Amino acid sequence: MSGFIFENGTIVTGDGGTAEKLYVQEGRIAADCPPDAARVDLGGGWLLPGFIDTQVNGGGGVLFNDDPSVDTIRRIGAAHARFGTTAFLPTLISDTLDRVDMAMRATEWAIAQGVPGVVGIHIEGPFLNPARKGTHDAARFLRLDADSIALLGSLGRGRTLVTLAPEMCTPDDIAALVAAGVIVAAGHSDADYATATRAFDAGITGVTHLFNAMSPLHHREPGLVGAAVENQRIYAGLIVDGQHVAPAALRIALAARPRDRFMLVTDAMSPVGTDATSFELQGKTIRIANGVCMEENGTLAGSALDMATAVRNAVVMLGRGVAEAAAMAATSPAAFLGLEDRGTLRPGARADLVWLDADLRPRGTWIGGVCVHAG
Repeated sequence: MSGFIFENGTIVTGDGGTAEKLYVQEGRIAADCPPDAARVDLGGGWLLPGFIDTQVNGGGGVLFNDDPSVDTIRRIGAAHARFGTTAFLPTLISDTLDRVDMAMRATEWAIAQGVPGVVGIHIEGPFLNPARKGTHDAARFLRLDADSIALLGSLGRGRTLVTLAPEMCTPDDIAALVAAGVIVAAGHSDADYATATRAFDAGITGVTHLFNAMSPLHHREPGLVGAAVENQRIYAGLIVDGQHVAPAALRIALAARPRDRFMLVTDAMSPVGTDATSFELQGKTIRIANGVCMEENGTLAGSALDMATAVRNAVVMLGRGVAEAAAMAATSPAAFLGLEDRGTLRPGARADLVWLDADLRPRGTWIGGVCVHAG
């Protein structure tokens, strides 16, 4: 594999620093210039650690729920690579346990076959609260039991992230999932503050799309939002599209807890990377207007957001610097998932890179030192 020298731009290393040049050799960040390296002129733009999206329902015209297969994962990954995503979790929203099993096996096979970008699976439901179901089909909701815990812990390759409502299970259930190697997040939940806090103590380390589909912060009952914003350890996913959450609410959350515990997520549906204006989701027609995916009754149904736009929105809407936005898009989710060689551009790390122009528009994406998109 040939080497590269990236230059003539601002290189954000992901650890709070910047560099003037970046060297890549054999798919890794190198400390020195490789012999006969090809030069990549950034044209005054930005080179950032590749984006890591923990919540990707679809893209490129396909949804993971519709066809949980290796081909679907490959198409989703290719669609999101155009926008700087170098690692992602294909996300299955609430479905039957047979469908969950199919999705997990497809993820294993995709990783084994080297499908670019896939690093595991996110199973969002069906262990959720009907009171906060959002676009999920409550008829598919289930309670955790020994068999479902065993299934959720059965992924042979990659990371498994499970979103559940902590009030719909027990702290022992959460601890059993964690013991099985599952990363557990709270979401689609009506948990009160005390229940949420106990769930964090039991092993929950994340909150899925903070503010959305969860009990809100009230001055006498802080709810899941209050418990999450107060907590200094857990990671919180943010959908920064200006529609899911008011920018002011996001700025308040960012001011209240460690910045390195926030992650940008897309919650993307099939239209990302296409010109589609509608799609079908488990028998419902979802319309897209001004980048917003919505049921006929006005319920939000995921998004048409991509990670490059999420980063740009974090800068423009939330007033974050590019380095901080990049950390939320790459460094924090890498830490959350335990991907130790991703999310930074330090020597020895995987050469997962995204090149944005001076206006933060995507120009190129590299996964393991291989250019998977240029435009």
